[in-house]
Amino acid sequence: MLDGVSLDHLRIFIAAADEGSFSAGGRRLRRTQSVVSQTLANLEAQLGVKLFDRSSRSPVLTRQGLALLAEARAVVSRMDVLKARAKGLSDGLEPDLSVVVDVVFPLDQLTGAVAAFQEKFPATPLTLYVEALGAVLQPVMTGRCAFGVMGSLPTAPGQLTRERLLSVRWAFVASPTHPLASLKAPIPAGVLAQHRQLVLTDRSELSQGKDFGVFSSNTWRLADLGAKHAFLRAGLGWGGMPTGVVETDLANGSLVRLDLEEVPDANLVMAMFAVFRTDTPPGPAGRWLIEHLKSGSATPARTAKAKRARFQP
Repeated sequence: MLDGVSLDHLRIFIAAADEGSFSAGGRRLRRTQSVVSQTLANLEAQLGVKLFDRSSRSPVLTRQGLALLAEARAVVSRMDVLKARAKGLSDGLEPDLSVVVDVVFPLDQLTGAVAAFQEKFPATPLTLYVEALGAVLQPVMTGRCAFGVMGSLPTAPGQLTRERLLSVRWAFVASPTHPLASLKAPIPAGVLAQHRQLVLTDRSELSQGKDFGVFSSNTWRLADLGAKHAFLRAGLGWGGMPTGVVETDLANGSLVRLDLEEVPDANLVMAMFAVFRTDTPPGPAGRWLIEHLKSGSATPARTAKAKRARFQP
């Protein structure tokens, strides 16, 4: 008997329950009241339960009807997702999207872009990885991710295409209790080398043996930006951080900015790029997400004389 239950039955059931009457439910779906009444009577017969109490002027959901209403909504919603996904696939939309993002990319902008992606492509599953350095490029090169968002590594292999997204402001910082914090003049590299530097590392071999802006042979290498942040606040070393991550610490004095002689520009920026395999560019969903990541900017466009920094986080 239940094989005769259709989506039309369920949509009429939901409309009548939502509107509080068969006539109002019919107007919502552009059906007559008699069609709605007949359809619901047929649905009740097939389900073997009474969905509405018709003893009063307006029909009222029974206990059984209330319980089945949630199930009906779930079935209709899943069918809508199925139809949307099928239409997207027929239009060339990716069946799913995997993206890897550099750990230094501004989290609020990433969250906003992903939230907008969810609204735009509700039927497209998204897999998001957060990595650093060469670990951003590796899954793109192997085809595991449609594209990556790269910032930490200044070069990319020739088979990858790069598109500029935005720039992230950068600062070298230390705890106010750290010996370097008391030095007001630009700190020379020789002095920096005497103190432990906290540096991000990754799980790939692409950045192995490559250091950018590492001034000390005494380094602790951390695979997590949050751990690096905590270690800096604890005075366990000095290092570079995105200013968006440490701006509160700089404001309240739990971290202080270091003035480096080797890097005189007080407004260091790190360029962020979308990278993808040239032979397999992103599809419509991936392209949309890249453009949306471009729409925000962590820092205004730099002037021609601005310093182009190449350093390791």
